[in-house]
Amino acid sequence: MKKVIGLFLTMILAVGLLAACGETKDSNTGDKKTLVMATSADYAPFEYIESDKSDDIIGFDVDLAKAIAGKLGYEVEVKDMDFGGLIQSLKSGQADFVLAGMTPTEKRKNNVDFSDIYYTAQHMIISNKDSGIETLEDLEGKTIGVQLGSIQEGKAEEINETVAIKVENRNRIPELIQEMKAGRFDAVLIEDTVAKGYLDKEADLTSFTISDDPEEAGSAIAFPKDSDLTEKFNQELKKMKENGELQELVVKWFGGEN
Repeated sequence: MKKVIGLFLTMILAVGLLAACGETKDSNTGDKKTLVMATSADYAPFEYIESDKSDDIIGFDVDLAKAIAGKLGYEVEVKDMDFGGLIQSLKSGQADFVLAGMTPTEKRKNNVDFSDIYYTAQHMIISNKDSGIETLEDLEGKTIGVQLGSIQEGKAEEINETVAIKVENRNRIPELIQEMKAGRFDAVLIEDTVAKGYLDKEADLTSFTISDDPEEAGSAIAFPKDSDLTEKFNQELKKMKENGELQELVVKWFGGEN
């Protein structure tokens, strides 16, 4: 009899534990307090990994995401992926928002919603100092490397309409620099803020910027279509612009004014 009672109590306890586990899981999904940020961590100082120090993704975009999300009562989980897959991560529900120095082009707006512009930069051509490349005209007949899915990929095709160039893409920025140094690319086209990091470290590189519409080169936060986070993030972003918090992040990561 005692064995039967003991077995009965054990079953009740087991069922209770399973129910408790189920309640914990349900409460986490039902009352979401962690937002997933998708990014491509090869874009210093926006987002990158200092592999000699840790595996953490750091940078301007990460700090901005955590600042805004924190004000809204959320924590942030950062997921690294290729730039070309970021929009799809929003459409498939893998991420709640994208912060990756992304420009809100009309084509992208067909698939996702964007916040207001939070940072504006320029396009920059980088080449080896002995390349003789100093202007767009000097790119005639040359092979130019761009990041797959980036705004610079579209810009390179635009350049190709007036100056005959061959455009090749790669998934990551470091790959572009390596291909150029190996002689497979004559030059690469990336954002000036990111280019600065390579120019500071590589004395044998040179560059020039391409004048453009400032709005075209601006960066914004991407969200799934009709996400209620878009307006919430915009409200906090506006406050950060007005109270100087955004400028503090700009100075921290870029060392100057936006």
